[in-house]
Amino acid sequence: MKTVESKKPTREIKVVSRVLAVNERMAEQNRRRFAEKGVFVINVMSSPGSGKTTTLQKTLERLMPGVKAAVIVGDVATTHDADRLAVTGAPVVQVNTDAFGGDCHLAAHVIEKAADDIDLDAIELLIVENVGNLVCPAEFDIGEDARVVVLSVTEGEDKPVKYPTMFRTCDAAILNKIDLLPHLDYDKDQAVAYIRQVNPAIPVFEISARTGAGMDAWVVWLRDRIKAKTLKPKTENR
Repeated sequence: MKTVESKKPTREIKVVSRVLAVNERMAEQNRRRFAEKGVFVINVMSSPGSGKTTTLQKTLERLMPGVKAAVIVGDVATTHDADRLAVTGAPVVQVNTDAFGGDCHLAAHVIEKAADDIDLDAIELLIVENVGNLVCPAEFDIGEDARVVVLSVTEGEDKPVKYPTMFRTCDAAILNKIDLLPHLDYDKDQAVAYIRQVNPAIPVFEISARTGAGMDAWVVWLRDRIKAKTLKPKTENR
């Protein structure tokens, strides 16, 4: 996000607001497009190192081929995460933000362009793996149906209260790497309490993507929401 240096703070606020307003309009266009195609879109966010890619890889292995899925992967550089997810057989589109300044999030217009490389008529689920960051991605609607944040037990228990916007705007939270709990000085109950302090109604899935523990409940939650989305007749790409 670019702001304008000014002696008048109100001018900077107006510029930021304008950027977000443009993004909101594009997000609504994306949302209508995905609805017309009957595609459920989930925006998955986390800090780097949470195990987000492994979680998505294991999720796709449980959903496919019953659920036809594709993935948009956001990262500053490299295709490492996209390469790992492509092994599942899902079509994957990589977005590297270093090409336009190294943005720490995916904006709605980026999703619009990336979706052009996906056959939306052939899928039911589009997963967006956002850039690893607990701040910027929370501010940008991309036209998704649901937002999920991944937190790991190798991070601080207080992440939800330090980054409340992320946890407040998400529809589900995943607490990953619970297999490491015996080896860590980590208060899992306190972490969950902090999540609920910020967002009392949010479901929290305690999982280990590595061992598969807890994955079934998370996949059922996601599968139910894919089915619940009203499917409209698929139309030709315009």
